Formats: sequence, C-alpha cells, structure tokens
Amino acid sequence: PALPGGHSDDEEGAGDEEAAARGPRLRDTPEDIVLEAAANAIALHPARALLAAGDVDGDVYLFSYSCVEGDTRELWSSGHHLKSCRDVAFSLDGHKLFTVSKDRSVHVLTTEEGRLETRLCKAHSAALNCVLPVTEHVFATGDEGGVLKVWDLRKGAAVLEAHEHEEYISAMAVDANGKLLFTASGDGTLGVFNIKRRRFELLSEPQNGDLTSVVLLKRGKKVACGSSEGTVYLFNWDGFGAASDRFALRAESIDCMVPVTENIVCTGSLDGVIRAVNVLPNRVLGCVGQHVGEPIEQLAVAPGGRLLASCAHDQKVKFWDTSALGAIVVDDYRRRKKRGGPLRALSSKAAGSGEDFFADLRDEPEEAPRAAGGSDSDDSD
Repeated sequence: PALPGGHSDDEEGAGDEEAAARGPRLRDTPEDIVLEAAANAIALHPARALLAAGDVDGDVYLFSYSCVEGDTRELWSSGHHLKSCRDVAFSLDGHKLFTVSKDRSVHVLTTEEGRLETRLCKAHSAALNCVLPVTEHVFATGDEGGVLKVWDLRKGAAVLEAHEHEEYISAMAVDANGKLLFTASGDGTLGVFNIKRRRFELLSEPQNGDLTSVVLLKRGKKVACGSSEGTVYLFNWDGFGAASDRFALRAESIDCMVPVTENIVCTGSLDGVIRAVNVLPNRVLGCVGQHVGEPIEQLAVAPGGRLLASCAHDQKVKFWDTSALGAIVVDDYRRRKKRGGPLRALSSKAAGSGEDFFADLRDEPEEAPRAAGGSDSDDSD
C-alpha cells in the first residue's frame, strides 16, 4: 500500500488495488446489449436471467444478463429462419423457445443449447407476426392475414384455425386458466377465442386505429388494448363486445404494452419513450426510459416486475429498473403533481443522461372521456 504523502503514481496503484479488492462493479440494471441488426422481438425467461432476441435478419440470440458489470454475454445464436424473425417466446417452464418469422415458419428451440427441436414450415399462408405458449404442449400463432392457429406439439398440427379478423393479428394474451385467448388486430377489434372448446367466441366493436397490444390486468378482471392512435382501451370481463373505458396518452402510438403490476402497464411508442401508465384510475405516472428518437419494437418484463427490457431500431436492448412502480400511490401522486409539467422520470436512467429530453413531453389529462355507454369504475381492485 502507498505511504501517506507518497507519489501520485503510488496513490493510483493503491486505488487500483482497492478497486480489485472490492470486486466487480454492481449496476442498477444490466448493461445494454448491442445487436448486429435491429431486433423485432425480445423475451425474458420466466425463472432465470436469460433474454432471447429475434432480429430483422432472421437470427435468434440467447443472452445471459447480469447487474455485475461485464457479466452480460451471448450464449448462442440460431440462423434457421430465412427471413425476419417477428416474435420470440419462452415456454411456460422455460425449457423451450418459440420463434416465428416472415418466412411463415414456426421453430421450437431448446433454451439450453439453441438446438432446433421442431420446425413447422409454411405453418401459415401469410407471414407470421406473433406466438404465444398456452400450456406445456399448446401454443398459438397469428399472421398478417388475420388468421389465428392453435397448435398441439404432441400432434404436430393445428387443433384450431380461425380467420375472424380482417387485418393482421398484432398480439395475443391468454387468461390464467388457459381457457380464453385474446387477439389484438389491425382491424381495430379484440378477438376472443375459447381454446379449451376450440371455438371462436366474439369480436369487439372496432376501435379507432389498429389494436397493437393486449394484456390482462386487475387480477384477470380487465383486458387492456393499446392502439396505433395512442389510446388504451379497457374491456370488462364478460363484456368484450364494447370497450368500457378509454384513456388517451399524448403519444403518437402505443406499439407495445406489458403489465408490470396488476394496475400498471408500461407502453412503448414511436417517439421512443417508455411510459408507465396506471389503469383505473387512469394516469400517466411518468417515463421509465427511452430509446431517444427510435421507435420501440417490444417490451418484456422479468419475473416479479422489477426489471423491464426494451428493443428499438437503434439495434440495442436496454434494461430499466421498475422496482419502484409498485410503491407509487396514485392518489397521492395526483394531489402533488404539477399540472402540465414535464413527464416525471421514474428511474435514474430515464432522465436522458442530463439532457433536457423531456422538456416537450407533457403529462396527460387526469381523465379521458369514457366510451359511449361505459359505466366502468375502479371496483376497488
């Protein structure tokens, strides 16, 4: 160790030794992952610190991520798709990875090695947009032509095929019982399908703009859809024919949406901003993060909702700390917030690295007009 009053180089040497003794540097969130091409889709493993990404070249990657600096690394890559990979999803147990592509194929890879286990060539007659595992053996796919298929891996074939939508299927969600499947479509409708009975149930009334995302909230009592017009539409359970409530964000669009808690969703938009939105009461809580000036393609949330990942056209996957969102009391925040002020930064990385990035972003009206005939309330959920 350097002696008191020693030379500066001795002091620097001592500093290096101290840094080494302290061990690797810990970060609030994992480091950015830089890809060779823009990612269309990302997914986080249900139990382990693993992230899958599918890019516009058709390549699929698996990364391990960590808050220890320098510890995030690529584990394997797969180039089996001939065209752009549009969506990726882990199986419920995390042992498999489902991928779908513009080349109309579905691939099932082993998570551990990236080995191609199942390939469904020409699974649809149009390019595939999304994939959703439902049970250990059953999964669903949606395509650009509005066709939904539900597959059983044990049979290697589709057990339900439905062409109810007039435009592309953008996203899907399933209830906790694996019974009802919900589809969001470019025709502005929410589709409801009964998987267990293998039948179509109903389409909602068309909303304004394309529906781009669909999630379940309030312990499964509400279904929320994002739209290309920047509006969140809410549907009551057993009332899927018409939206019960709507909430307009001052965003160009809502291109993707994930639930972080039972009441809060994070939305990604064309403007590159990730907003945290409380549902019933409807409030924009603030900004979780951003890909400056780059449209956000997809969001994924880690188990427990404490970490959010995002991908955009900047060829980066970024991570955001969402652990504080669950502690926000919406009523208290409403009383003390400054009307018309800048969008509140909800994480240390959401401040644009010191730039006045949010100067032009303003919070939303406290309540948006409800849908005609809507009589929704918070129900004390």
